[in-house]
Amino acid sequence: MIWTSSLSEQPVLDDAIAECGAAIKTSVGGEALDLAVAFISPHYEDSYDRVADLMAETLGAKHVFGCSGGGVIGNGMEIEQRAGISITAAILPKVDINPFHLQADRLPDMDAGPDKWEDLFGVTADRDPHFVMLADPYSFPVQDLLVGMDYAYPRATKIGGIASGASREGGNALFLDGEVLRTGAIVLALDGNITVDTVVAQGCRPIGRPMHISKSQGNMLLELDDVPPMEVVRNMLRELPERDQELLRHSLFLGVVMDELIENPVQGDFLIRNVVGMDQKTGGLAIGEMLKEGQLVQFHLRDAETSADDLTAVLSRYAEEHRENDIPGALLFSCLGRGQYLYGRPNHDTDLFRDKLGDVPLGGFFCNGEIGPVSGTTFLHGYTSSFGLFRPKL
Repeated sequence: MIWTSSLSEQPVLDDAIAECGAAIKTSVGGEALDLAVAFISPHYEDSYDRVADLMAETLGAKHVFGCSGGGVIGNGMEIEQRAGISITAAILPKVDINPFHLQADRLPDMDAGPDKWEDLFGVTADRDPHFVMLADPYSFPVQDLLVGMDYAYPRATKIGGIASGASREGGNALFLDGEVLRTGAIVLALDGNITVDTVVAQGCRPIGRPMHISKSQGNMLLELDDVPPMEVVRNMLRELPERDQELLRHSLFLGVVMDELIENPVQGDFLIRNVVGMDQKTGGLAIGEMLKEGQLVQFHLRDAETSADDLTAVLSRYAEEHRENDIPGALLFSCLGRGQYLYGRPNHDTDLFRDKLGDVPLGGFFCNGEIGPVSGTTFLHGYTSSFGLFRPKL
């Protein structure tokens, strides 16, 4: 298995793809490519419809997969707010690659059995497939897809992101083999001699202590250990250092432990969700997630320092757990709210990735939402960096 990543800032699409193609061919020594993953900034929007033909002419990969991105990541660099193209290519021996374009009206009903989802993707769960997916934010119900895929393929890794760069319906582009698509979602099913590991950094750190939801209704958090959550927050505010007090006023989140068997949660065990409102009368908080009584939760804060610490922790843990494994390549799906906007400098997450895992070819883009697992369930995230790390199974 061979991966390589390239990046170009040439202002003309033809020149940019040609520059990436030359770097890739030099890296792989002229071997035939099985997969080319392309992320293209909106500066080339007028030429999106030519991407498929140019990729075929330049690289000749068996499969092309990618989308538009408000920023692109490749060859150790993050390009934001300016023209850029990232192409990550792979030679994947003994790996079956099955591409799909999905439209919302083709999804099975939410009460459909696993066989309907297997029919949709043409691959059965017993083959242990993994999935990479990209979706248009204006035309596709990503959460419905994730729920159905987790049901049908519980052991499979699902990783990906939501196309970005456009503020209107039809403005984004999805690239799949010889097509340039403007709606729906595209998915790669990978099975055979391949494993896809994930690292999901949600950019938060916990404050206070873990508590159980003693009363909730839908997404309304009404009591934590029999105390209204706003009272819990007020009590916590008095005990926090000044910096955290300021963060709590504008960057408060709730971490929800999704695995009911976890009693002492650590970073990576929480699904981070926004606090979206409050009810002064009841002391309840509205959360960007449906809640259940009995769930273990903990309040979290987010800022640049916290986000960096979180990414350092999860990458370090992965590096330690996989120090015996060779990682040929990786893809990064990072939130538009990270990058220079959060850290004040470029290349933060890619620099940290290289520091912890070495010179692994890494491509990706800045998304409108990031797809990745928490405690074995796949979610659509925000403010997250979601890594997919690819290595041979055998």
